[in-house]
Amino acid sequence: MKKRIYIAGSGGMLGEAFYAQFKDDYEIKCTDKDVNEDWLSFLDFRDFEAYKKDVEDFAPDYLFHLGAYTDLEFCEEHSDDTYMTNTLSVENAVYLANFLDIPMLYISTAGIFDGKKDLYDDWDIPNPLGVYARSKYIGERFVVENAKRFLVCRAGWMMGSGPKKDKKFIQKLMKQIKDGKKELFIVNDKDGTPTYTHDFAKTVKELIQKEYWGLYNCVCGGQTGRLEVATELVNLLGLSETVKINAVESDYFKDVYYAERPASERLL
Repeated sequence: MKKRIYIAGSGGMLGEAFYAQFKDDYEIKCTDKDVNEDWLSFLDFRDFEAYKKDVEDFAPDYLFHLGAYTDLEFCEEHSDDTYMTNTLSVENAVYLANFLDIPMLYISTAGIFDGKKDLYDDWDIPNPLGVYARSKYIGERFVVENAKRFLVCRAGWMMGSGPKKDKKFIQKLMKQIKDGKKELFIVNDKDGTPTYTHDFAKTVKELIQKEYWGLYNCVCGGQTGRLEVATELVNLLGLSETVKINAVESDYFKDVYYAERPASERLL
């Protein structure tokens, strides 16, 4: 008999990867408040009673809590909603996992570090900047300090799933290129660890199967910066002769991307 996984907040790019990686080997139920796939059903995990009933009815062997607001500017402007979604809902998940005596998964982020170091390992102490980072770090600490059995996986710069769900850096560049932009302005002072969503989901699957509970940085190998990623993308598309890349500092975008971001989100 297949084990059962309840995956809450799985309507985004990471949820799509988890669905693809787990659906054949586990019986899964995927929920989100944005039902954008036929394999999703509705749940707002901020509603504790609804969350509790849906999870109990499914009777899973594992509870995965994926969803969060990740737009830093949105989080700065809507702090109450952000903490409700990114932090208080995590308390709901911990309570349910403990009540059912099952392990839970929580997705954290490289963004909880302040960027003063070049590289961060599993044991470095976070110092979050801004509402988004604080909301995620508080969620992380609540899981670590209260869940009976848990897996906390810190994600790097996520990419994957294409334009439908990937709203991050790569797809923002792709949109500019598709719109006919011949010049791209790319920051040269932000570094991180690009990580493919499906590789991330595969790593989680291995950790779950081996029951390696705990807190881990989960990223692909190597480190780079926004400028290098953009340059490589343009080269791979065969557009290096027609699309010019201009290196700029983050202040160039200060009116659009005004939330504080760490200089380095590189994870080991």
